[in-house]
Amino acid sequence: MYKITKKLKFFSMIFPRLKKQIFTTLLFIVSFNSFFFSFSILADTQQNTSQSYQSFVQFFKQWRSFENPPMIEGVPDYTEKMFNQRYQQFVKLKQQLNQFKIENWNRSEKVDWHIVRAEMNGYDFNHRVLKPWVRDPAFYKTVWTYQSDVPAHEGPTHHALVELWQYKFPLNQSMQNKLAKELSVIPALNKQAKKNLTGNAKELWVAGIRDIKEQGLVLKKLLSRVKIYQNSSLNNSIEKARVSTDEFVQWLVKESKNKTGKSGIGKDNYTWYQQNVHLVPLTWEQEVTLLKRELDRAWSSLKLEEHRNRNLPPLISVKNAKGYDALAERSARKFIDFLKAQDIVTVADYFEPALRQHLGSFIPEKTRHFFYIASHFDPTPLYSHFYHWFEIAKMQHEPHTSVIRREPLLYNIFDSHNEGLATGVEEIFMQAGLYDDNPRVRELVWIMLAQRAARGLGSLYAHANMMSMQEAGKIHMNWTPRGWMKTEPDLLIFEQHLYLRQPGYGTSYVTGKYLIERTMADYAKMKEDNNKPFSLKQFMDEFTAIGSIPTSLGRWEMTGLTDEIDKLGHQQLPD
Repeated sequence: MYKITKKLKFFSMIFPRLKKQIFTTLLFIVSFNSFFFSFSILADTQQNTSQSYQSFVQFFKQWRSFENPPMIEGVPDYTEKMFNQRYQQFVKLKQQLNQFKIENWNRSEKVDWHIVRAEMNGYDFNHRVLKPWVRDPAFYKTVWTYQSDVPAHEGPTHHALVELWQYKFPLNQSMQNKLAKELSVIPALNKQAKKNLTGNAKELWVAGIRDIKEQGLVLKKLLSRVKIYQNSSLNNSIEKARVSTDEFVQWLVKESKNKTGKSGIGKDNYTWYQQNVHLVPLTWEQEVTLLKRELDRAWSSLKLEEHRNRNLPPLISVKNAKGYDALAERSARKFIDFLKAQDIVTVADYFEPALRQHLGSFIPEKTRHFFYIASHFDPTPLYSHFYHWFEIAKMQHEPHTSVIRREPLLYNIFDSHNEGLATGVEEIFMQAGLYDDNPRVRELVWIMLAQRAARGLGSLYAHANMMSMQEAGKIHMNWTPRGWMKTEPDLLIFEQHLYLRQPGYGTSYVTGKYLIERTMADYAKMKEDNNKPFSLKQFMDEFTAIGSIPTSLGRWEMTGLTDEIDKLGHQQLPD
């Protein structure tokens, strides 16, 4: 453009009378063509970007289809032969992923690409290291009686689950037939499991027997419940599933005597998994430091709260169902009103109904586990954690515009967002004034943070094979204030078993909370640097709207900061 302008100026000097007319006219023509050419390039780039992203969406569907294993004898195939045969196909899919040119995509589209990369890293890690179908008997649990409070069930699960909680009793004929068909996979799957389970992870093996035993009990109760329908097909399906499950338990017990190996994946594998699958920008060592710090902070803050409240009357636990129901109603009403009145978050119409489905009920004192103990003093901190159910409802009522984020992400890689946010808002809402009228409840918030830090710390040592699951449980139990983890052993076993099965889940409550606090700090500074006010409501709305994705990706989308993502997801698996 500069060279053409110089020539026009020279031309006008030769013909002075035509100077103004010619120069102006030609300059207009050249400028217009240049503008049109630039606009065309921009339009082509946008079109190519759009087409490229749409191709990526189709690739995502292809990837998810591949991740679902082929069927053999009517059940998903988890045999070693199948994984070995399909691994080269996976490698080709990974190559296809890396061929997408995402430089000109918008930030949200780039985030979606990194989500799929994380999922594919998860598949690779499961194939090469975690191998739940080989090491983890609980992987073969089929019948689930409850809905998870996060987008998918916690821990590794197979692809033919029976979500019993989705069935509404009494069952009509169609639902009876559907349930009979779904349960029919159990005998063949258990048969395959006996061939696949060649691992030597002793603690995973022994603890997994408990999960399969529970399935047998559920099937036994289900059979007595559905006999009134006189549906022979359903009755036979349940009975065969029950017998098969009981036989599977007997086989697991017999084989457990030969198991001698460790169940943790080791520090290096743990760090790789966190950084390349869950996209948590921390090492095993850094997580230990963080959880120790949060455990210390929770304990010291609890003691300061107790000192400040020393002249206030103590909290009193409710003694009967009527008392609990009244307390739950007051707490739920107060909680929702607080979120609205204090501009904490935009309260959608579905928030309150979602919460009210999980208000809980009275539990006799002798059978209360940790969370029941706290909720019978005041359930509001637990209702804060039930932000979970707001996010689940949002997925149903306001599906994400991105196909990639519309369904639960694989391998629990949503944990830093969902568990981090649910834990984080307990403290955020407290600091925003939720308990100003009843300061004693603040003590419950610190007790729950201490419990989560203690159990996560124990899980880190278990994965490093520095402690057994039982020893990790002792940290969990002994460092929970007021002895509230010493009252009922099932929760302790359930949590430590889950965290050994799913690396990083036990720490995600605290690491995720930290990453969200870091995101809030970066977001607030960005606002301040641009002379704009920070709004908690705006932050909460934006963070929630991004979807249940790794927090590091949410931070990038909200702030544009790429320092974490630039370092994550690129490393090769350790040998």
